[in-house]
Amino acid sequence: MANVQAPETIMRDSKVWMGLFRGAALKCPHCGKGQLMAGYLKVRPVCEVCAHDNGHYRADDAPPYFTILIVGHLIVAPMLAFSFILTWPVWAVLATVLPSLLIATLLLLPRVKGAVIGYSWAVEVEPRGVEEAKAEA
Repeated sequence: MANVQAPETIMRDSKVWMGLFRGAALKCPHCGKGQLMAGYLKVRPVCEVCAHDNGHYRADDAPPYFTILIVGHLIVAPMLAFSFILTWPVWAVLATVLPSLLIATLLLLPRVKGAVIGYSWAVEVEPRGVEEAKAEA
């Protein structure tokens, strides 16, 4: 017999993917049209298109962690398979590798932060302070 998912599970999964993709595209996770970021890493508090409050989603330490994880797997791990790491002088290896690491990190960090915010939107994370207020009550 085939494994059939409940409709609400399918909808939740599609909302998560939609939030991840919209956030990674630096668009508002709610409407997909407005800009998510006001600067390099500063989130617009309110979407200029749909007026959704994007400022209350927490990103905290997840974007740098995931960025380091992604860059490490995409650049550092494959680089260890090349023999030039052992044969070239240290200064040449660093001159080759460090710019690529820097560029990849700087390009990925805002997109990963957007994806984290999109995921928070999709799973309907409570705004800041709501959990503390519920705990006090």
